[in-house]
Amino acid sequence: MKNLLLILLFMITLMGCSSSKNGFAGNSISNFKKSDTIRIANDSLEYEVIIIDAGFSMWLNSQAKPRGFYTEDYLEGRNQIYAAEWNNRAMQPQRFNQNLYEMQINYNYNIHYGYEVNYLIYNYFIYFQITNKQQLAGFAPRP
Repeated sequence: MKNLLLILLFMITLMGCSSSKNGFAGNSISNFKKSDTIRIANDSLEYEVIIIDAGFSMWLNSQAKPRGFYTEDYLEGRNQIYAAEWNNRAMQPQRFNQNLYEMQINYNYNIHYGYEVNYLIYNYFIYFQITNKQQLAGFAPRP
């Protein structure tokens, strides 16, 4: 691949939710509501981000700070911290819940992903921490 390929696939389902008991039985991916999946792609950088989480879209629209509230530098800085801690936890399945940290995140601070990508990734980290009662850094997550 010419450039660094960034593939992020978050498939985190909330355990204990009655909606998760239905699972995929008899359903195809096309039956999911469009609002349950957020996809960001940039062919020139050869990356794709897919966030599949039933509550994230609603949380993003109702709880997250609006676009433009944070600077891009702020979002990049926080994403670096959150991704590093996420990867640390993903590499230690004996210490951290494997169902929460299924795979590592390849977030490269040398690549300029743009505001929208950083905004969505940052907000997913915040959403993840709040809904799963996790703290990825030395400060409490705030929407």
